[in-house]
Amino acid sequence: MKLNSKKDKRLKIRKRIRSKIFGTESVPRLAVFRSNNEIYAQIINDDKGHTLFSSTSLNLKKEKLTKTEIAKSIGAEIAEKAIKKGIKSVVFDRGGFIYHGRIKAFAESAREKGLKF
Repeated sequence: MKLNSKKDKRLKIRKRIRSKIFGTESVPRLAVFRSNNEIYAQIINDDKGHTLFSSTSLNLKKEKLTKTEIAKSIGAEIAEKAIKKGIKSVVFDRGGFIYHGRIKAFAESAREKGLKF
C-alpha cells in the first residue's frame, strides 16, 4: 500500500488503533466517522460484533447550523441514547481522525451529557 494520500495515511492509523481498541458488553466502543459533509457515530459491542445503536447527521435539519454545531448535537444524541440503555462508559474510537474540530466538539458534547470515556 503506497501512502500517497491523506485517506491512506488515516486508514493505516485506523488499522493500528483498531488492533488495540476493543469494546465489550459492559464497556462498548464509540466509533466516530466524519466525511466532508456528515458525521456518523455508532456504539458497538465487539464481543458479539453488533452495533447497539447509531446516530448520524443525515437525518438532521441543517438550517443554518455549522458542521461543528451538528457534531455537538450528534454527540449529545448518542450520549442520551447510551444513558437510556444503561451505558455510562465507552471506549472512544476516533477512527484515525485527529482530536480537533468536529471530533473534539462531538466528544466534549457526549461527555457533557454524562458519557464517560
